[in-house]
Amino acid sequence: MAANRRPTLADVAREVGVSAKTVSRVLNEDGPASAQTREQVLAAVAKLGFQPNLMARNIRVGGPDTTIGLVIPDLGNPFFGAVARSIEDTVRERGLTLLLGSSADDPDRERALTDKFLARRVSILMVVPSVGADHSHLKTHRTAGLPVVFLDRPGVGLSTDSVVSSNRAGAQDGVAHLITHGHRRIGFVGDLPTKLYTRRERLAGYRAALQEADIPYDRSLVTDAHDQHGAAAATSQLLGLADPPTALFAGNNIVALGIITELAHSDRKDVAVVAFDDVELAEALEPALTVVAQDPEEIGRSAAATALARVDGDRSRARTITVPTRLIVRGSGERPAPVLQEA
Repeated sequence: MAANRRPTLADVAREVGVSAKTVSRVLNEDGPASAQTREQVLAAVAKLGFQPNLMARNIRVGGPDTTIGLVIPDLGNPFFGAVARSIEDTVRERGLTLLLGSSADDPDRERALTDKFLARRVSILMVVPSVGADHSHLKTHRTAGLPVVFLDRPGVGLSTDSVVSSNRAGAQDGVAHLITHGHRRIGFVGDLPTKLYTRRERLAGYRAALQEADIPYDRSLVTDAHDQHGAAAATSQLLGLADPPTALFAGNNIVALGIITELAHSDRKDVAVVAFDDVELAEALEPALTVVAQDPEEIGRSAAATALARVDGDRSRARTITVPTRLIVRGSGERPAPVLQEA
């Protein structure tokens, strides 16, 4: 056998001096084989470093793979990394392996990834839906018993389990916190695209907090960005208004970093900030960042537990699990509004 070639079933069979079918019976435990033959086959497998093609075997016998397919929009976002890690920790004890792919929030790329996972016959499919994606193509797989779980955002065209954060209530709590410290001009910097479920829900929470405090909604105070650089530019734009905001609400953790960067560059220490979603080293900032914290670990655990229950035979109706957020007060959201604003 060439040194640079992966060993095959036929190589194991030659090493032992038996047929490939005999090796297959031993490895798959699906036929008679003597104790001596079994011992020889396993020794040859160890010697040659042979790895069975589980995907090919599962397709051949019509069974699922021992993997879970997870599609997320951004491998670099710590939130989705924490969700994936929690899923992996939960399913590992069941002997399942997590496969991960990034859609970059592109519906075509998302579809291509899900098709690849389906071709592998994954045991579970989990997806953070992209804006504009249609998930009706998963109906036949869902009907056939494949557990499908949507994370962070609900899907479109498919009734299945979803696990989301309390986006609207969390945003309302964060903005209300700014209002209690005297702010009435509060800027909102949300994510893009504007049709994104989490962006729409958090803007709705922002507006609900204003309405509850009898503060008119001002469209000029609402802007959007999809990365840190864009969020910094949006912050500069808001602070340059004739009647600028005295407080800012960041729609997610990436936006929050852009806001913080711009405030530091412009030496603005008078603007209060509350961010939706926690930020790494938030406590090390000056002042420390007040956030509406999601619970990505619980989102991952809930998604994995729901999917495993489906694998175990749960045939109840599809449900949406909403994981609560919590306000963490650290300092940036407690900066009071200027006295002139209160006059």
